[in-house]
Amino acid sequence: MRLDKYLKITRIIKRRTVANDACDSSLVTVNGRPAKASYEVKIGDLIEIAYGTRSTRFKVLSISEHSTKATAAEMYEIIV
Repeated sequence: MRLDKYLKITRIIKRRTVANDACDSSLVTVNGRPAKASYEVKIGDLIEIAYGTRSTRFKVLSISEHSTKATAAEMYEIIV
């Protein structure tokens, strides 16, 4: 699954266009490297998103084409 779509499906970023713009601006890294929106997400990847002065890291636990609000949070783990 594409990175921008994964961020939208998991509700980490609300809109896919915003996720796409974040990737284009190098605000999203996967496994320590800047990632394009077309990057294919794999289980075990570490995604880091920079929000202004802070950043949040996520570990990909599962990939699913569809998710509900309840199951979206089970697709990733927040790493402190």
